[in-house]
Amino acid sequence: MDANGANEQIQCSIRVHPSNPRQKLYIRRKNMSAGIQSLLVGASFALWAACASAQTDQDTVRAIEATAYDYMDGQLEGDADRVARALHPDLAKRTVRPASAYESLALGRMTSDELIGLTRKGALKTPKEQWQRSVKVLQVDQDIATVRLESPWFVDHLQMGRFGDRWVIVNALWHRKPRQ
Repeated sequence: MDANGANEQIQCSIRVHPSNPRQKLYIRRKNMSAGIQSLLVGASFALWAACASAQTDQDTVRAIEATAYDYMDGQLEGDADRVARALHPDLAKRTVRPASAYESLALGRMTSDELIGLTRKGALKTPKEQWQRSVKVLQVDQDIATVRLESPWFVDHLQMGRFGDRWVIVNALWHRKPRQ
């Protein structure tokens, strides 16, 4: 109510600017108190973020999963080109090793070229009916993502980066599963 006891008219319009990739909110007010304006801005931003995030996340998650499946399925098929497509050229693939006389915090190391070479030789080639693998996207933050990939033999934790429109595996920390 204003000083005369009349109800105050509140109008608020929100629009997402279509040419701005950050999708900024524009708010216009008429006879609106600062408190109500702040409340509407906060609520509008939360709603916008949820809607934008839901759409982006689905497309992004599918692209990340596709990269993880290229990595795993390419190895299982013996398709070196498919594996190469999923990897950053400077991939760091590592596994924790038992301590040795030379190294108390021992790591096994593999490069993208070594992994592609092993794939080309068919090191993990497996009949499709024996494929049991799962991909779980654990976290996505703008242009980086963390993924857990599990096969009957290994568990990999993958760190990916987005380069343009392409997701690739930059780091992989893995361990061999106990034989059953």
